[in-house]
Amino acid sequence: MSKIMPMRGFLTSSIGVTCAAMLAFPLPLPTVTAVAATAETTAAGGTRSLPLVPLSQERGLGAPPGLGLYRASGERFSLLGVVWDDPGTELHGRVQVRTRSAAERTWSGWQDVETQGAGHGPDPGTAERTARRVRGATAPLWVGASDGVDVRVRAESAATARSRTAAGPRGPLPSGLRVELVDPGGDGTPPPGAPADPPRTGQDTDAQRTASAANSDLTGFGALEIPELDRQATEQELARLQGPVQGQPYIGPRPRIVTRRGWGADESLREPGFGYTRNVKAVFLHHTGSGNQYTCAQAPSVIRGIYRYHVTSMGWRDIGYNFLVDKCGTVYEGRAGGVAKAVLGAHTLGFNGDSTGIAVIGTYETTKPPGAVVTALARLTAWKLGLYGGDPSGRTYLTSGGGNLYPQGKNVRLNVISGHRDGFATECPGALLYAGLGRARSRAARYQGR
Repeated sequence: MSKIMPMRGFLTSSIGVTCAAMLAFPLPLPTVTAVAATAETTAAGGTRSLPLVPLSQERGLGAPPGLGLYRASGERFSLLGVVWDDPGTELHGRVQVRTRSAAERTWSGWQDVETQGAGHGPDPGTAERTARRVRGATAPLWVGASDGVDVRVRAESAATARSRTAAGPRGPLPSGLRVELVDPGGDGTPPPGAPADPPRTGQDTDAQRTASAANSDLTGFGALEIPELDRQATEQELARLQGPVQGQPYIGPRPRIVTRRGWGADESLREPGFGYTRNVKAVFLHHTGSGNQYTCAQAPSVIRGIYRYHVTSMGWRDIGYNFLVDKCGTVYEGRAGGVAKAVLGAHTLGFNGDSTGIAVIGTYETTKPPGAVVTALARLTAWKLGLYGGDPSGRTYLTSGGGNLYPQGKNVRLNVISGHRDGFATECPGALLYAGLGRARSRAARYQGR
């Protein structure tokens, strides 16, 4: 049962991706087509879940085992990923896909899908982790409007496994492997100057109304965005929300934030109600691992796809991140519950409590994030941390909920603005995005007037 308590002027309660080094192996061979499938569809999009089957041919003795799927046409999707039964099992191997363009009817080249997703998700022992059918998964990959798919999944070879220095057993591929083909709804390409492309179907539901109402302390009911404020107006808002502030408030100007209604969230997908943590002491930065082949006009579609993948395919109660930022620097509301509140996310396994997760849409291992992204991260963290008295250039303590770096219950000292890899052994948020965190910290501190 949730316990409601006041915290720094807000109502809070306590309830209970994806970044990997690529492994080399021979090119995969054709597969047979799976026949059993499950599907979930709505007017605003849908998910097609197809089991993977053994590859029809192998390269001979010593070749790593593999599964796959080939569908030449008949599907409709823009984002995909691979899931399996046990969220505690990692996929040690390589996932490759190619897709057929729905517009041009041509096949793409082979693309790698990031396989290491164990560092995301609800903390061990929490209600979200235990009450739902949570699955293991790769990162989602944005491929654009497609109608055909070819998937190859191979376990790492014995030689590769022996060459690894990391501890831990290396077994076969996880059980229950399926490819998830996600149609986010809408084509993601509004005319120049048009607003985001959320699909609109019928009257508002109770879930839509409650999601909008969670931000009513900042903007009008049903708003598509929360407008930016200058420094003075933000300080006045802070005083209104929390009462008189003693001394210098140290809060950055509020950035413009596209709401869930603005990017077209189907509120019927998520669990009803909201989950809160007690405080926001730290921010963890991520990349989505979904690739950079999207336009900024398509960002709402990408987010709808990730949302559907997190909830329908991976079994989470809502999208895992508290905020998302596209490569043009636009900020989007993530998990429902109110952007100014301490919403409990599912972004950094072991450290979701007392933190906020921000994901940059894209893959930033070898691609440098644009300057607009770093600016947006600095502005968003300066504002969000400022609501809770956080210093973006400082350090803080968080208690681990359990992970592969720190055991459950350990008190860990972390940067107030940290990367995912600081709380869990992963390559997320990508080497080049991680390298820019120092600049984001110093800029955020300046935005706060420190």
